[in-house]
Amino acid sequence: MEIKKLNIIITLGFVAIIGILIAQLLWTRQAYNLEDKKFNQTVNIALLEVVEKLSGGKTSFTESPVQNISNDYYVVNINNEFHPEVLEHYLKTEFTRFQINTDYVYALYNCHSDQMIYGKFVSKHQESPNEKVIKFPKHKNLVYYFSIRFPDKTTYLISSLRFWYLLTFALIIILLVYVYSIYTIIQQKKFSELQRDFINNMTHEFKTPLSSILLASEALTKQEQIKENPKLQTYTSIITDQSHKLNSHIEKILNIAKNDASGLSLKPQRIVLKPFIQEIAETVKQKNENISIDLSIDDNISVIADEFHFSNIIYNILDNSIKYCETQPHIIISSLNDTKGLYLKFKDNGIGIPAKNLPHIFDKFYRVNTSKSDAVNGFGLGLFYVKKVVQQHNWKISVENNSHQGITTTLFLPL
Repeated sequence: MEIKKLNIIITLGFVAIIGILIAQLLWTRQAYNLEDKKFNQTVNIALLEVVEKLSGGKTSFTESPVQNISNDYYVVNINNEFHPEVLEHYLKTEFTRFQINTDYVYALYNCHSDQMIYGKFVSKHQESPNEKVIKFPKHKNLVYYFSIRFPDKTTYLISSLRFWYLLTFALIIILLVYVYSIYTIIQQKKFSELQRDFINNMTHEFKTPLSSILLASEALTKQEQIKENPKLQTYTSIITDQSHKLNSHIEKILNIAKNDASGLSLKPQRIVLKPFIQEIAETVKQKNENISIDLSIDDNISVIADEFHFSNIIYNILDNSIKYCETQPHIIISSLNDTKGLYLKFKDNGIGIPAKNLPHIFDKFYRVNTSKSDAVNGFGLGLFYVKKVVQQHNWKISVENNSHQGITTTLFLPL
């Protein structure tokens, strides 16, 4: 993906999440205000009921006897005297009926002493009120009245909106995870680009001296002195063969780096499976005289695949089966059809793969650490390339150890 497109996607995602978070905070604030308004209305109605009962159903107020002095402080006017215990009973009854489940403190005005007489701290949790210091100012122009405070009103309202706050907290966590993920993606992209540039530069630097070595070794083989000396001829052939092998590895690394950047370019076509694999098997046999390859594939099976990359898949699988075998290599290639698709199996008699290493064999540059793998040249790119081609075709590949010896590599081609 281009850097410009990636930056646009990151910016849009970041703006979207910030927008959602701001909207959530505004909704939470609005919900708190609505809850506060609802609480005040409920308290007013409950206190009016208390006034009604204390007055014995005889009230003659021209305006509401309940005054909301501040956010948590109410003053209630009564036209006659009342007993504190009766007031507490009615307060408990009405607050329970209207589901006002928070602590409160009430106080009465004593017209004889012209002072507010502290009533009682009423807690739903039966907590001791000793540490509570509540101020009740005297109210002017009233003779019989009581005051009530809700010291934990804010905490009560917040607890009633805990779902909103949890949702806001979850959005903040999502935002942080998003930012961290984007940071990780950018770092990984930088690392991947640095790695690809390093591989390209390194392999290009290798190809120049390698080309010189190949030209020199080919020129040597044409010299009469070399042709007449079997030992020198062997040495020059070794130089030529190993140089070609190294050149093949360098080309493979370059192709992997290129494919990581732009992806594989596939040209799918219909391939008749049996003759296609048979031709590859014959080519492999010519290079390796001691191997035997048995085919058990139906004649009428055909697949849609890129001919070049599909042949490379088969070459890589067969090459691994040959390289990692301590006896005479014997490979059985078979096919199986079912309602899901085609299974193409490659069973060999090699050294097998330790179970702990099986999940990693398709990773880039990964090689199983065994005595045999140390003796075999390679960079751990063959199966990585195979996995990439398989994924580009929307196929699946799996490897499992046989019960006695070797492994079975299975290609699954869905219908």
